[in-house]
Amino acid sequence: MTVAVAGLVGLSSAGTARGDVPPAPGWNLQWSDDFNGSSGAPPSAANWQIDTGHGYPGGPGNWGTGEIQNYTANAQNLSLDGGGNLRITPLRDGAGNWTSARVETKRADFKAPAGGTLRIEGRIQMPNVTGAAASGYWPAFWALGAPYRGNYWNWPAIGEFDIMENVNGINSVWAVLHCGVNPGGPCNETTGLGANRPCPGSSCQSAFHTYRFEWDRSSSPNALRWYVDDQLYHTVTQNQLDATTWTNMTNHAGYFILLNVAIGGAFPDALGGPTPTAATVPGRPMLVDYVGVWTRGGGSGPTDPPTDPPSGSSQLYARTGGGLGDAAASGANATVVSAGGVNRDGTPYNPQVFTSGGITRAYNGGATQFDLFADSGTAVGNGQQVRVSYDRTGDGSWDRTETYHYFATDPVPGFEHYTQAGGLKASTGSHGNLVNGKVRIEVWNAIGNGAGTLGIGNQSVVRIPYG
Repeated sequence: MTVAVAGLVGLSSAGTARGDVPPAPGWNLQWSDDFNGSSGAPPSAANWQIDTGHGYPGGPGNWGTGEIQNYTANAQNLSLDGGGNLRITPLRDGAGNWTSARVETKRADFKAPAGGTLRIEGRIQMPNVTGAAASGYWPAFWALGAPYRGNYWNWPAIGEFDIMENVNGINSVWAVLHCGVNPGGPCNETTGLGANRPCPGSSCQSAFHTYRFEWDRSSSPNALRWYVDDQLYHTVTQNQLDATTWTNMTNHAGYFILLNVAIGGAFPDALGGPTPTAATVPGRPMLVDYVGVWTRGGGSGPTDPPTDPPSGSSQLYARTGGGLGDAAASGANATVVSAGGVNRDGTPYNPQVFTSGGITRAYNGGATQFDLFADSGTAVGNGQQVRVSYDRTGDGSWDRTETYHYFATDPVPGFEHYTQAGGLKASTGSHGNLVNGKVRIEVWNAIGNGAGTLGIGNQSVVRIPYG
C-alpha cells in the first residue's frame, strides 16, 4: 500500500466516505478511483474488470486458494453505495451456496520508477462482523505481477503484494509478500513473508483505516514496506532474497491491483477451520472509499500512454499474403505443413506467419485472445500450435512472446475453434505500450503426420490487449 503523509489519514465512523482521494505532498498521483456514483451502479468499467466464477479460464480451481464462493457481477455482490464507497458483499442462498465479488484494475503497469518509489493506498472498512459469525470471511486488497494475466500458473514467481488481508473477523491486518517458488522457497510458500498487527484505535471491522504499500527503488538495498494508518509494521529488503527471485518479481511490466471478499479457503481455515460454518452470517460488506497509486522521485512512473493517436487495429485477422489486419471480404485457406511425425511442441516448424506493423496503442492490462479456424481433415493425431509475438517499437526485437498449448484436432473434416482457453505453454518478456510496433503470429503443426488447414481472410483472428 502506498504511503499516506502523516496527519492526512484519520479515522471516521463506519460507512463514511471522506470524499476525493486525499492530497499527498511530494508524490505524483498516477491513478485513482474514489468510487463516486449512484447507488447500485457498478465500478468504473474504464478502471476495473470484474472476475467471475471459481477461477480464471485455464487457471487453478477455486482461485488457487480453496475459497468456495462464486464471484459474480451482480449488484447485490458488487456495486457503489451512493455515498462514495465501493461495496463488496458476500451472500449465501437457501441451498448454502456463497457468492461474492472480486475486481482488478485494467492497468497492470504499476511499478516503481528507477531510482524512485511506488505507493499504492486504499481506505477501507473490513466487513463489520466478528466471532463465529465471521468464520470464513477473507477480505483483501492486494497486487499481482502483470505476467500472471493469461498464464495463471506462474505464481508466486511474478510476485504478490498483499497490502491488506484479514480472516475470520479478527482485529488484525496482515501484510504479506509472495515470491519465488511454491512450496517453500525464499518466501516460505505458501505462507509468504508476512507480519500482522491490530488496527490502530478502532478495530479493523468497526471503522475505516488506510492501508498502504511502498516499493522503494531509491534506497540500497531496495525495500518493500507496509503501513496501516501511517504506522510502518512490515518491511522486506532486496538483500533478504536471492537476485533471481527479486528480478523475477520486479523486472516485468508492473502490477495490477485487486479487491475482493472471499469465503473459506486455506488462510481462514488455518486460523479457524474448516470455514465457513453454519454460524457464518452473510451480507456484511467490505467498503472501499478510494484506491490511489502515486510515484515519487526517479524517472517516469507507470508507462504513459502513447501521445500519438491510436493506429493499427486491436483485432487482427490472418490474411492472404502473410498480413494481419481487418477482415477480408471472404474466407481463404492456408496450408499448415505436417510435423513429419516429430514432436514440434513449443518450437515453430515451417510455420504460417502473419504480421502487422505500424501499431500505436496503449496496453490495457489485459491478455491476448484468439480464435483460430483449424482443420486436419481425416488425419489422426495432429495438433496445431500458435505463438503470438509483440515488438513494442518496431525495431525487430520481440519484447513479448506467448506460445500456447497445441490444439489436438479431430479426424473429422471441418474447422474447429482453437482459442486461448487452452492456456499458455510458455512466455517471455512483458507487455508495454506499442509505438509503431508490430504483432506477429506463427501457426504450425506441433505433432502428427498430416498437413492441416488454417482458415484465414475473415476467419482466424487475434485480439490484442491494447486500446
